[in-house]
Amino acid sequence: MLSLQHETLRALFHNRPELAPVLLREALGVELPSYSSVRVESADFTDIVPAEYRADLVMLLVDDKPVLAIVVEVQLAVDERKLYTWPVYVVGLRARFECPAAVLVVTSDQAITRWANRPIAVGPGATLVPWVIGPDAVPVVTDPERTARDPELGVLSAMAHGQEEVETAVKVAQAALEGIGHLSDRDQIVIYGDMILAALSDAARKALQMIPEGYQFKSPLIRESIEKGLAQGRVEGRVEGRVEGQALSVLEVFEARAMQVTEEQRRQIFACTDLDQLSQWLKRAVTVSAVSELFTH
Repeated sequence: MLSLQHETLRALFHNRPELAPVLLREALGVELPSYSSVRVESADFTDIVPAEYRADLVMLLVDDKPVLAIVVEVQLAVDERKLYTWPVYVVGLRARFECPAAVLVVTSDQAITRWANRPIAVGPGATLVPWVIGPDAVPVVTDPERTARDPELGVLSAMAHGQEEVETAVKVAQAALEGIGHLSDRDQIVIYGDMILAALSDAARKALQMIPEGYQFKSPLIRESIEKGLAQGRVEGRVEGRVEGQALSVLEVFEARAMQVTEEQRRQIFACTDLDQLSQWLKRAVTVSAVSELFTH
């Protein structure tokens, strides 16, 4: 089942493809092949297997030709079925791009990290060992200059370390909020900002409201998020309330119908705060022949 946390983690990697190789190098110490670009590829494996095989994301490292294909899987619960589907993804990508392939599992739960971080027996003499990035492996990013260059890394850092010691959590959140302030997409700033604030402990959220006098976040939208979101409990309402539930229900209908939703369409659905509009979209999602038709009436 989809969740806002799942969709946000997926969006971080989709919006910043370089995030996957950065984490592999910095968090896991993986020696990657030389490459000149990273691009998002289709995560649909229905060309070789039934429709149930659909990964979260596929990243392709390219240096004139493909040099490494990475399946990015956001995993928020134990799912033994994945021990059978992950090898399918690797074999399928290796055949599709004629290059090495691997699975990168991203999780916010240390117990899931331990579960996923083990060899998968594919057959006699063959195993697959996923790369796994849990909360402990995500870098603690407190440098606003770094988050300005890589806002998604800042958001991921805040989501991973927002429950830690208050001083660290506040520094990470402050850097992440500064970083997303450089984005041009207002909806993206709002969604990322809510996830940063929602990831913090109560003590860290209160401390963030009392950052040193005279400090001002550069983005007016971030200042508004801090002033109104924390004071009025907008974060909890947005993450746990009816708006989130309706938006997720729309996506779940499309998922059940095996219809692909683009990243822009996902953002548009999550950005909507009108419950009546979301209810109409939910009814329409059952009958439309294409996702784009959802927004045309």
